[in-house]
Amino acid sequence: MSLTSSSAADAARDAKSASHVLATLPAAARNDALTAIHAGLEAARDDILAANARDLEAARRQAADGQPLSQSLVSRLDLGRKGKFEDMLKGILDVRGLEDPVGKVTMRTRLDEGLDLERVTCPIGVLLIIFEARPEVIANIASLAVKSGNSAILKGGKESTESFKAISKVISEALTKTQVPNGAIQLVTTRDVIPQLLDLDQYIDLVIPRGGNELVRYIKSSTKIPVLGHADGLCSMFLEQSADPKMAAEVIVDSKANYPAACNSLETLLVQESALGTLFPVAAEALLTKGVMLRCDPKSKAALAKTSFAPQHGDKIVDAKDADFDTEFLALELAVKTVSGLEEAVAHVNTHGSKHTDAILTASQELAERFMNSVDAAGTYWNASTRMADGMRYGFGTEVGISTNKIHSRGPVGLEGLMIYKYKIRGRGQVAGSYGEGDGKKPFLHERLPL
Repeated sequence: MSLTSSSAADAARDAKSASHVLATLPAAARNDALTAIHAGLEAARDDILAANARDLEAARRQAADGQPLSQSLVSRLDLGRKGKFEDMLKGILDVRGLEDPVGKVTMRTRLDEGLDLERVTCPIGVLLIIFEARPEVIANIASLAVKSGNSAILKGGKESTESFKAISKVISEALTKTQVPNGAIQLVTTRDVIPQLLDLDQYIDLVIPRGGNELVRYIKSSTKIPVLGHADGLCSMFLEQSADPKMAAEVIVDSKANYPAACNSLETLLVQESALGTLFPVAAEALLTKGVMLRCDPKSKAALAKTSFAPQHGDKIVDAKDADFDTEFLALELAVKTVSGLEEAVAHVNTHGSKHTDAILTASQELAERFMNSVDAAGTYWNASTRMADGMRYGFGTEVGISTNKIHSRGPVGLEGLMIYKYKIRGRGQVAGSYGEGDGKKPFLHERLPL
């Protein structure tokens, strides 16, 4: 691992060479590397958190001085928040415990006697991960890359520089004791190197941006390399009239207030008009108690005006603007819109959503299935928090990000999303000209074989 790189091309070239070796290592060797990374990070906990504290202090000073650094980004930067460090360590062990994704046969076909075709999983090659804040991404990506046999080039934001260096130093030292090539995990800290990296499609196979929509949109418009990720996490939830009031309130509050800065945080609540006087006040009071500002359309605001608790929270119940329903707040703010029913809710989500994660709260299985089938998103839920959209919660160990793409991988991307496949044929000297129609030709068998 390189702590600094004067040449983006050198880092990418080293990563490509290392990927060819890493892809051939046995699962035991890759798992040993994860064990070493976990042990190293655990031993260096105090040093890493001290480095992270320096980043946090610098970030808070910038925010206090009015510099363009959002509070949500500062929150994502905090590695000591609510067990985030422990989650990072657990994610490494979870990945280590997963089934080896490399070399799995997913299809076998007998083309002819003595001529067998197989489709086998293999690594993508070289991953370029560009991220803002989120220092735990370094360990997450390194673990997933090693386990999946991929090399990774990591480029972190300046706001996480101290954390980035501290964690990467530990990972670098850990890998020197293993069979994983030194170039398999490359760290680039050189300023203004992103444009150079995005030009290196001869070495880099996939770009994964982890950050705000500005970063993601910039990367998608600046490279020929395939990009996996999402620009926005505009998650919506439809509160249907038959939902259980207590359950609905708990799910809505968790979706919004559990971690507002996350991309799977709830940003728009769609309330069925017939539920405005029954279910909505219960959920609204719970949200207001948590300090959430409700940006309400006229009907939902009028419904709250009739409640006994509204006067206590007057400054937290405001008029919604049209732009609010296209906004990823990443804060304790929630847009509320009244809809007539399922069809209008689905139409709103498909028009204003970001294809990340959307949910319905209802007692009707029929309505739930219609909603989940109709909404165009990577994740559609019934009576569950949008915060469930997470690789660790899905059992992927950890994730490289959430993808809203419609090819390759979608939703939380773990090991499986970092694999592609190749076709292998084992023959006995057969040639293509022997097969086909006409004299002297023979047909293919195309006989499916058990895996």
